[in-house]
Amino acid sequence: MAQGSHRGIGYLEAVAIGVGGMVGGGIFAVLGLAVQLAGGGTPVAFAIAGGGALITTYSYAKLSVAFPSLGGTVTFLNHAFGPGLFAGSLNILLWLSYVVMLSLYADAFGSYGTTFLPAPMQLIGKHVLISGCIIAITGLNMLSAGIIGRVEEWIVGLKVAILLLFVGLGMWGIEAQRLAPPTWSPPVQLVAGGMIIFVAYEGFELIANTARDVRNPRQTLPRAYYTAVLFVIALYVLVALVTVGSLPLDQIVAARDYALAVAARPFMGQAGFALIAIAALLSTASAINATLYGAGRLSFIIAKDGQLPALLERKVWNRAMGGLVITAGLTLVMANLLDLSSIAMMGSAGFLLIFAAVNWANVRLAAQTDSHWPISALGALACLGAMLALVWQTTSTSPERLLVLALMLGLAFAIEAGYRILAGRERKPEPQAVDGPTLVDDRVTGNTE
Repeated sequence: MAQGSHRGIGYLEAVAIGVGGMVGGGIFAVLGLAVQLAGGGTPVAFAIAGGGALITTYSYAKLSVAFPSLGGTVTFLNHAFGPGLFAGSLNILLWLSYVVMLSLYADAFGSYGTTFLPAPMQLIGKHVLISGCIIAITGLNMLSAGIIGRVEEWIVGLKVAILLLFVGLGMWGIEAQRLAPPTWSPPVQLVAGGMIIFVAYEGFELIANTARDVRNPRQTLPRAYYTAVLFVIALYVLVALVTVGSLPLDQIVAARDYALAVAARPFMGQAGFALIAIAALLSTASAINATLYGAGRLSFIIAKDGQLPALLERKVWNRAMGGLVITAGLTLVMANLLDLSSIAMMGSAGFLLIFAAVNWANVRLAAQTDSHWPISALGALACLGAMLALVWQTTSTSPERLLVLALMLGLAFAIEAGYRILAGRERKPEPQAVDGPTLVDDRVTGNTE
């Protein structure tokens, strides 16, 4: 463990990793969708989703201290449930959920990018932008994952600063009646709206992947987790307050693919629209870069555990290229074929199931993690309940989207079960030392190979 090393990650660096993981492309991509579902209660929906992330943070903090590993979530599930079909399927689901997140970010990149194009070119232009950014960033990762990564911290700081500027200027123009309870959606739909935007909080778990490199992890990790999640909850609720309080709901919904830019126009003018759109392009591009790198490394780790083909373990130019290329290819297909609502629903459902499993893992490992198991049990029930609310809402409005979700869940199980039958690989023990980059962010920790 690197906790005594001068190169170790400190509290503020760990917080930056968590905040950077959450405040990626999610808020730019799903804000309009949240308003469409939750109406004037959108700030409440974001708070509800944040509550689910916060209670799950307890389990992640405890597990990260007890089982520090570059594998993060994968390691926790394997420790709790063993290297069997159940844990293997969950790990594949985690990988597929990251592919969904990449698709969401790419969709947002394309949507905001089209705001700079003339109307006749926007439809085809969106698909060109989506495909171009995925291909270009995949190429950068093949050459050097650190090309964008070297400015990653600056991009994180820039997008947070722009969102804070948006909040600071917009708070003066809020019209309270647009946020009044009569404008809220019904309770179940409000909860479902919060859950479909749960993807905006995905990313705090990336702190787990750096646990071995954190200085004084027993104190640093819990503080970093809670600080990052609480900060982002407050930021998202304020952004939602300004958005809903500044524009009529129908205008936000009409421009839901780039709602944040439209919401900036009343108090920042066309320059504010352009500023938010540029911030969205930078933010989603950096999120694609970080998530693509992380997902490629994740598939490498799952393959090392014997739960994916050995092909994904092979390195080219000292890099795990197999997982990177397959992840990018799946993202290209999904981002170009599925609409925003289907992508967001799949991503939120996938991470809700994963987080429910992580909470239950901490229940099973409570004696080893020194945890109060009822807290994690409540977290597991909350995630499952939120998942049911999301399914209910989807059934009521767009039942065909459940087929897409069922396909993702079935694919995770089929890949793991089929591979075990065909290959019969055994799980390999996790390495006890970390040589080279960690899963999440060797760019943040300074290890650029």
